[in-house]
Amino acid sequence: MTSSPAIIILGPSALATARRIQALYPQAAIHGLHGRVDADQAYDDFGDSLRNLYRSGAPIIALCAAGIVIRSLAPLLANKGAEPPVLAVAEDGSAVVPLLGGLGGVNRMAREIAATLGTQAAITTSGELRFGTCLLDPPSGYALANIEQGKRFVSDLLGGESLRIDGDAPWLAAANLPLADDAARTVRITTRQGAAQHDELLIHPRTLLVLINSAGDDLAAEIGAALDQAGLAAKALAALLAPHALMADKRLAQAAAELAIPLRFIAADEALPAPVHGSTNLQLLQAASPDAAQTIGRPRGRLSVIGLGPGAAEHLTPAVRRALDEAEDLLGYETYVKMAEPLRPEQVRHCSDNREELQRARHAFELAASGRRVVVISSGDPGVFAMAAAVLEALEASDAPADWHAVELQILPGVSAALAAAAKAGAPLGHDFCLISLSDNLKPWAVIESRLDHAGAADLAMAFYNPISKARPWQLGRALEIVRQHRTPDTVVVLGRDIGRPAEALRVLSLGELTPEMVDMRTLVIIGSSQTRRFPRGDGGEWVYTPRSYPQLQP
Repeated sequence: MTSSPAIIILGPSALATARRIQALYPQAAIHGLHGRVDADQAYDDFGDSLRNLYRSGAPIIALCAAGIVIRSLAPLLANKGAEPPVLAVAEDGSAVVPLLGGLGGVNRMAREIAATLGTQAAITTSGELRFGTCLLDPPSGYALANIEQGKRFVSDLLGGESLRIDGDAPWLAAANLPLADDAARTVRITTRQGAAQHDELLIHPRTLLVLINSAGDDLAAEIGAALDQAGLAAKALAALLAPHALMADKRLAQAAAELAIPLRFIAADEALPAPVHGSTNLQLLQAASPDAAQTIGRPRGRLSVIGLGPGAAEHLTPAVRRALDEAEDLLGYETYVKMAEPLRPEQVRHCSDNREELQRARHAFELAASGRRVVVISSGDPGVFAMAAAVLEALEASDAPADWHAVELQILPGVSAALAAAAKAGAPLGHDFCLISLSDNLKPWAVIESRLDHAGAADLAMAFYNPISKARPWQLGRALEIVRQHRTPDTVVVLGRDIGRPAEALRVLSLGELTPEMVDMRTLVIIGSSQTRRFPRGDGGEWVYTPRSYPQLQP
């Protein structure tokens, strides 16, 4: 599967079965109808949600009647070769029906889910039922040369033709194929390029490796030309190899992406397969098998610094979810690591105290420098009073090892607590605003007082992070004293506690009413500007917003 499955349900009666399937695919999210079921992600319209998932290429496991799925997706069904796996599963887990994605592994998924639920998959694909394998969907490490030619080939077999196998195809040994030494049809396993004859099915083993010495501006085209000269198939490529010194060269990653192959790096003394073709800048190498090809070199390490948002799964960005799904190691405060679930059992969790940011950042770089995919987890946005700055601080240090700088470092944004609380209230940060942490652990309190005074004088709306704690019980009171020098008692205040989490609470009051006792460390405090307004909501409570315009100053 190229992306995480989506498990979509209509009501609470399907939730238990959905959780059992999620245990099989921990990276999958359960999508439930808004207001009807407490799922990982909520949707408002089943058909729209299903079609959006289909367009994104996500495998879909729908716990509902097959007819609902078919009617919802019917307008999109055009290109059989491009469809993701789609399955219908009975709410009680008694039936698993693969519907779409025969070339995307849907039957394999159906069997996996059926085994987990203790039932049988309703496989209806003629070739797979007859032969016990899908010739058009070879396993990882092998690629079908031509899908259209393959369809005709399987049709001939179903019509009574026999076949023989030319080459190494170990997964076909247990299949129930009509084998004959004098067969008129041939399954040919080869790295050679060329159009398949009408009586053969070409499957390419991914055993070719491209070793380059330097990166040019059009490396993918250069590799394509070398393959043509050698008469080798591009679909037989297993990886692009390069020396460690070129690890940070973006042209390598671009070429690998264009060729749709992994990029890996080799040490100077690493043993390599024999070359089968060479030129000034590159060599084509032939590994003994697809499995052997996968053991050569190691990937460039990647360190993703991510923000989970305020807590609710629907506020997690797709890029962040993808980084979490692809991670081998996850580092963070234990509470945040748990918030990142579902995770796979093999993903390594490195939990540490929330005050060990630099140590965590160094550990993350050490792991990523070894070639692993690493995620450092923050709540909210990683760049707002969170781990992104600590990671960059560790990297800038003069004693940072050189291989840390070769790591692919990406910082993925999240929804910060101030934005989440503001959205719940309306738009209190609708004009100029500032974010201030009241923690003096890493900066002097005098600096905080100065910033509060200047922000108040500038009439900025303010959001306070880390407003109070057992170690700092007095500082919020002092901060309010400073703010009240610039604001009237009727200034609008918003208190957002655990926004986006089950214990979410939002309160709108005035600055004159606000006392430190109303706030704890999990509360985000927003103090409006002189222009911030409040008015009743139609369903109770109040809307808060700061107008986009500001009064003109009188001369």
